[in-house]
Amino acid sequence: MTQRRPSPSGLGTAAGLAAAAGLAAAAGAAAAAAARLAGRRRSRSRGAERPGRGRVRILDPEGPPLIDAAGGARSVQAAEIRVTDAQLEALWSPGGLERLARTYWSFLPRISLGLIKVRYSPAARLILLVGRPVVLLSFGPPAYELDDTQGFARWPIHGGLLLSARGRPSRGALQIGIRRRGPAGPGDQTLGVEVSVVDFVPTIAWLFGRRIYAATQSRIHVLVTHAFLRSLARSDLAPPPGAGG
Repeated sequence: MTQRRPSPSGLGTAAGLAAAAGLAAAAGAAAAAAARLAGRRRSRSRGAERPGRGRVRILDPEGPPLIDAAGGARSVQAAEIRVTDAQLEALWSPGGLERLARTYWSFLPRISLGLIKVRYSPAARLILLVGRPVVLLSFGPPAYELDDTQGFARWPIHGGLLLSARGRPSRGALQIGIRRRGPAGPGDQTLGVEVSVVDFVPTIAWLFGRRIYAATQSRIHVLVTHAFLRSLARSDLAPPPGAGG
């Protein structure tokens, strides 16, 4: 009987299975927390569903996340948000796009109820499982693009426990995009926001199968991203670097 060689990350098959199993348990708790939080927000304030300022409409234009024949996952969540003219113009600058990106990273520890934390620096982003310093995902420095109609912040995925050895070197990326959708009423505009993960090869899918990945990590990502998109109608953007952020 042949044995699989240890992955490049140094995890043998048994260790990789144990780590992924522990991660799946933690992820399940995070999913439950995210679902409860999203449910409370929807029941407490249907303003995200009603016409008017602060309204959020979840779109998810590509449907459920998918994994292609090469094992790369693609997940796109999107929303349209009604904002004031002043809010839109404040966002439409390199500094505003940077603040939106920082808002996303600061949202992750809150939605996970402390299960994960984010180490943020100009050169990298690390998503860490609390307790033992386990890097779930690591990202390279962001690239920003902005023109008159749309803008993007994009982080290349470099490594971490959730990235399969089969997907290294990684071609995957996380991206947050914004787009002007036009007037929504006197003094208001419709803002399109999209969060996408592309070409990400998940460890859980390779170790346990695509159904387990879809029921755990993929589902968690969708829940958390929807909660983040809804939060944009009610939350201020994170402060710029050097202002306490």
